[in-house]
Amino acid sequence: MARGHQKIQSQAKAQEKQAKLKKQQGHNANEQKKAAQKALVHVCAVCKSQMPDPKTYKQHFENKHPKNELPPELKDV
Repeated sequence: MARGHQKIQSQAKAQEKQAKLKKQQGHNANEQKKAAQKALVHVCAVCKSQMPDPKTYKQHFENKHPKNELPPELKDV
């Protein structure tokens, strides 16, 4: 059994290892995809593409669908 200073070092090392494992578990790809999907709230009426905010939606609509009329929710943006 470790005693004194060696015991303290061993405990600190184990604590760092546990913290590292916990941090890795919180950042898996599935959780990142879910968080990104929650941010995409605006859906294009023409192509069903998803955008995070109305400004991006308006830019998308003006660039990708110039012949179509601007939707009413984008006229005041």
